[in-house]
Amino acid sequence: MISRFMLGGVWRYRGFIAGSVRREFQAKYRNSLFGAAWTILNPLAMILVYTVIFSQVMGTRLQGNVGHFAYSIYLCAGVLTWGLFAEITMRGQNVFLEHANLIKKLQFPRICLPIVVVLNALVNFAIIFGLFSVFLALSGAFPGWAYLALLPVLAILVLFAIGLAMTLGVLNVFFRDVGQFFTIVLQFWFWFTPIVYPVAALPESIRPLLAWNPMAAVIQACQSILLDNRLPHWPSLLPVTVLALLFCALGLHLFRKRAGEMVDEL
Repeated sequence: MISRFMLGGVWRYRGFIAGSVRREFQAKYRNSLFGAAWTILNPLAMILVYTVIFSQVMGTRLQGNVGHFAYSIYLCAGVLTWGLFAEITMRGQNVFLEHANLIKKLQFPRICLPIVVVLNALVNFAIIFGLFSVFLALSGAFPGWAYLALLPVLAILVLFAIGLAMTLGVLNVFFRDVGQFFTIVLQFWFWFTPIVYPVAALPESIRPLLAWNPMAAVIQACQSILLDNRLPHWPSLLPVTVLALLFCALGLHLFRKRAGEMVDEL
């Protein structure tokens, strides 16, 4: 799927990748009073809002789970993992357009740009999810050894996101409507995924349609681990894994085939 030449180019430009990730992280908070402290304050505020408003004010409860923080854990598990997927795909679809000047002026492996996007998203996710994990531990709701099952689930999510982002990123260079259309699709996609609501809240006639939503299985796997301290139903993740591999293959094929033409289009 990935040629040795491409991997060699990425390795040779590892300094460029690491520098790009660091510069983007620093630029995000360069002129702010609290600087990098916002990386902690923003997610901490979000977790508090979800906990206080949804658990206390709305009083939402999940079937079979009446814990004090049950709904806030359910919601955070879905929102945080969806946020990782959304950040990679949204930034990935525009990565070649945003770096058009860099692509035109410098000779470097273009595949480095999507890698920078993924690494930046993972850094942001690690910070906010780390704080969420601390919250779970302090509230006595840490899932124990099942927590380790998040690693393969998140790996599938990232693989699916980068494959989709690569495909959209190349297409968006030649057809600018692709990015606009996907932005709308992502909004509907979010609400068709059981993040804010439990699956039981859907009419029974609608529930079978979730089988066609690849992100539903990923989100439900994370919620199962973090809320119920239960390993995910691994066979349910097989379709999204296959789809992720197909999108990665398609994205790399389009990238290798159209890399030269992209420079003229940008």
